[in-house]
Amino acid sequence: MDKDLIIEKVKSREKDGKIACKQALRIAEETGIPSGELGALLNDLKIKVMGCQLGCFP
Repeated sequence: MDKDLIIEKVKSREKDGKIACKQALRIAEETGIPSGELGALLNDLKIKVMGCQLGCFP
């Protein structure tokens, strides 16, 4: 999938530089990219993951 489209999806769901883990995982599933790759993109965009379903990020 096109990286710009993925970024658009992320930016439409992030708020104040943060995105919920559940939303990030949904974007990864919708776009067909591995969650680790989406995590790297979130790091590049300086967007923090909140409410981690594994308890890693509060």
